Amino acid sequence: MTTMNPLTYSVDVQSDPQRAFGLICEIPKWPVWLSFLRSARLAEAQKPLQIGSEVVLRSSIPGEPEQLFEVDKYIENYLLSLVGAFSVRRRIDFRIERKSKTSKIVVRLDYPAYGGKIASLIDRITARRKLATALVDSLVHFKGLVEFERHPDALLADF
Repeated sequence: MTTMNPLTYSVDVQSDPQRAFGLICEIPKWPVWLSFLRSARLAEAQKPLQIGSEVVLRSSIPGEPEQLFEVDKYIENYLLSLVGAFSVRRRIDFRIERKSKTSKIVVRLDYPAYGGKIASLIDRITARRKLATALVDSLVHFKGLVEFERHPDALLADF
């Protein structure tokens, strides 16, 4: 028996959806802001990100093998969804909602907990709690990256 409760968190950013989605689509840069990943890459780096693209992820848990995901939904500047290549119960979704002057970034992680109710309870009080904390921290870091203006004098503009 498997149980699955998705982790869903969001953050409002002072940025247009194009800029935020552009950063999300830079797969090799995911470990910079997704703290629970050690590495991320497109399986075929020379091809553009699109439906059917394969993404290879390695979590930051020592000894954890690489996991293969496939892009199953892709809507430019709105949605990027990956599903586990060998387990359709593993899913990572990034959705961007345009607001009047801001954008809302919503991230959803689904992964199964095998072994019934006891295994699910153990997962909830150990790994899932750590992953939830890491995801919240990662979204704060993403917010900082996407809102940062890359102008030479931007750092001292308030002084």
